[in-house]
Amino acid sequence: MTGTCVIGLQWGDEAKGKLVDLLAPRFDIVVRYQGGANAGHTVVNGDETYKLHHIPSGILHGDVDNVITPGVVINPATMIDEIDGLLARGVPVFERLRVSERAHLVMPWHMIEDRVINTQKVGGESIGTTNRGIGPCYRDKVGRTHAIRVADLISPTRDERITAVATQKAAFLRGLGATDEDLALVQPERVVALCAAWGERMRPMISDTTDWLLDACEEGRTLLFEGAQGALLDLDHGTYPFVTSSNSSGVGVCAGSGVPPRWINTVIGVCKAYSTRVGGGPFPTELTCETGEKIRKLGREYGTTTGRPRRCGWFDAVAVRYTARLSGVTHLSLMMMDVLSHFDEVKICIAYELDGQRITRLPSSADELRRCVPVYETLTGWNDLVDDVRAEGDFPPLALAYVRRIEELVGVPVGILSVGPDRKQTIFTSQAPPLPAIQAVG
Repeated sequence: MTGTCVIGLQWGDEAKGKLVDLLAPRFDIVVRYQGGANAGHTVVNGDETYKLHHIPSGILHGDVDNVITPGVVINPATMIDEIDGLLARGVPVFERLRVSERAHLVMPWHMIEDRVINTQKVGGESIGTTNRGIGPCYRDKVGRTHAIRVADLISPTRDERITAVATQKAAFLRGLGATDEDLALVQPERVVALCAAWGERMRPMISDTTDWLLDACEEGRTLLFEGAQGALLDLDHGTYPFVTSSNSSGVGVCAGSGVPPRWINTVIGVCKAYSTRVGGGPFPTELTCETGEKIRKLGREYGTTTGRPRRCGWFDAVAVRYTARLSGVTHLSLMMMDVLSHFDEVKICIAYELDGQRITRLPSSADELRRCVPVYETLTGWNDLVDDVRAEGDFPPLALAYVRRIEELVGVPVGILSVGPDRKQTIFTSQAPPLPAIQAVG
């Protein structure tokens, strides 16, 4: 056994961070392989709550190495602030974290580009950007000419390269109508000074993580891959254009980390017992009624990164079956079961009606998905609190009936159930995924 992946199967915010934090002591290494500071993972440890954006969720555990790989785009200022916050709480970050020299940097001009360009409406609807410069950074990564990587921060030619790129970016932003205040933020002298400071702070963590991880695989060390966002936001396979700028489904693990498929044998797909989405885009099971508001309040559904209220709806088995197949999921982790404990009946979307035709596939067109009407199956709610349940057999029978039905519709066994934010509120079922024994002390 070498690699286990934790992949979100919905539109993000599935509580992946909690699961990675729980599983981390069983692994030697936790790997973050895509996305940027637009991802927000909340980890609760007793009375302590940690909100992580760049740093892998395994950082709270001793003897666990954490790696940020080439597929991630890094905002150095954000990451350094996060590191300082963890250091202030006694977490020895520098001893536990490696950052790829190949990872790309979100620069000040990317934030401005995001605000000026990517907040434009698509068909009258925002694509849901967090305005953190993620999309423009990935765009420069593909374009290559203006891309800045972590290695550039400690390169002997750093100042010359930063000056050249900053000068060109300032001219570009001026043409877009950026304000004088914006342009002051990308003056070459200012950006060169920033990069010098970032390089000094980050230097101890910078390494060739690709080579290091391949060595780790060949040595038999165990890896836990931590996904960001959710598979329905995948750039190539999600609800385009209302997606993120990276491959957030299981197909992105190898490309982002540099670890080939031969080393990955278990894929845990994480989904809520209902559905949520932040920002624009089609959402077939969205509830804009009192029921949706009730789910939002019970689940405290507000974005970790943005604070925006999440749109809420019933579980969409059509969408989750699609992303589970796309990501090669071997086991499901069903989160937030406690939220549905307050309903007399619960519903599962088992199909869509599209222009009068019943379908059980997820359309590739956002316009088609927007026209889809959910076909629901109604189950009797268990209407009984499960917050204190610690074993599969202690769940109300109607709650287990709900779990079994999801298994049937998605085609993957539920190996983990969550009934609250704390580590202890996690139940491994009789179909739990194969995992290494706990080997680190948290």
